[in-house]
Amino acid sequence: MARSLLRGAGAASLATTAEGQPFASLVTPAVLPDLTVLLLLSDLSEHTRHLKVEPRCALLVQGQPETANPQTAPRVTVTGLAELAPPELKSRWLARHPYAAFYADFGDFHLWQIRPMAALLVAGFARATRLRQADLLPGPAALAALAAAEAGIIGHVNEDHADALAAIATGLLGQAPGAWRMTGVDPDGCDLAAGEAVARLAWPAPVGDAAGVRMALVAAAREARSRLGATTFVK
Repeated sequence: MARSLLRGAGAASLATTAEGQPFASLVTPAVLPDLTVLLLLSDLSEHTRHLKVEPRCALLVQGQPETANPQTAPRVTVTGLAELAPPELKSRWLARHPYAAFYADFGDFHLWQIRPMAALLVAGFARATRLRQADLLPGPAALAALAAAEAGIIGHVNEDHADALAAIATGLLGQAPGAWRMTGVDPDGCDLAAGEAVARLAWPAPVGDAAGVRMALVAAAREARSRLGATTFVK
């Protein structure tokens, strides 16, 4: 649940400090398969100035509340150290936030990364669990297997099963019709995009290889087409 909340978040609250004074701001994360969080930050922002002096920080993301009480919303706070990220990862961030393409290359913007060190998951009202890094991060074997297969998975699905992606986006994820494409895959789900619209498909359970991804996608496409009243299924 903690990983799903983090991977699915389009926005987050970033907590930094300056001379002992806490500060919170809105940021837009993208999450790598290994759960490293990417942030595109302006050098002109207050939080960036803080991180350059004190890299210790925290991120809070939340889901939808179960009732009118906001405290029933699932949420996770992760702590870690912020540092500049390799520039070549910017395409990963832009895949999650395509609307930002027009300003992503401005001179004052740089890509930062935070690798979670620990987390506090609140699954709802009075349901809190502390997570160590080893409990939070995906297993290394699954990460390695999917990293080796990711390009092939994305290329195959986008080329041969665009109709299945469209069904998943509209039938399962409540998105508008469009030219939906897969932009990333990880042990917990996959990311889809159509123009500036993005969506996240979470697997029912974590997967460890390309075969697990295929099974999850086939099941998702079947369910989506069933909801849409379609009669053909992905093979």
